[in-house]
Amino acid sequence: EDELLRRVLASYPDKKIAVVAIDPSKKKTGGALLGDRIRMNSLDPDRVYMRSIATRGSMSVLPGSITAILDILSAAAFDLVLIETPGIGQGDVRITEFADYSIYVMTSDYGAPSQLEKIDMLDFADLIVINKFDHRNSMDALRDVRKQYRRNSADFATPDEELPVLGTMANNYYDPGLDIFFRRVVAGMSSRGIIDWNGPGASGREERPGFSYHIIPDERVGYLAEIARTVRDYHEETCLLYTSDAAD
Repeated sequence: EDELLRRVLASYPDKKIAVVAIDPSKKKTGGALLGDRIRMNSLDPDRVYMRSIATRGSMSVLPGSITAILDILSAAAFDLVLIETPGIGQGDVRITEFADYSIYVMTSDYGAPSQLEKIDMLDFADLIVINKFDHRNSMDALRDVRKQYRRNSADFATPDEELPVLGTMANNYYDPGLDIFFRRVVAGMSSRGIIDWNGPGASGREERPGFSYHIIPDERVGYLAEIARTVRDYHEETCLLYTSDAAD
């Protein structure tokens, strides 16, 4: 979310954005962490309004006041309202009743491929993002999620790279997957008339592949251990040579 916000602010300096981050309340204590703002580095008080909100007594991933919240933000004439909800997409897709454009963010740690059958958001999301794409099994996850999307939408003709399923690494400042994600979001909302913005992403053109590469290739994941082992072996060898020379 922070990377999307940063790109919007940088590409559209005349736009103002509202961010509503929803956190679930604990059933036992009624408390909520409301820690989303801690991870937000792109907040500009002149152009961004952010509010963390707990679900409180709601039986959903949305607070009971969500309609009033959106009414107030709409009256405040923000150019874009981002709503982040908790949950893993299984069974609660109520956010789609309020969102003009829905994005489902997941990771490759969803378990067996059969678990994808349970994720309702794969049916309703306009864009599906597999974040933390530097994980070892992310390419397998990308393949499985694309297969599941094809089955859900009965789309077996669209090329893989054109499906609304992307890989991103949000912890990378200039991740190419996030650039493509940003362009897809802007192009998707523009095509539906949700926004009327010119600039990056409005044409939907993509110049790079629709997924991110691992920071470290699989075959080099243990390279630091190799370096440490080489240094230890060197010290051990030089120590033996010194001891041998001293004995002579």
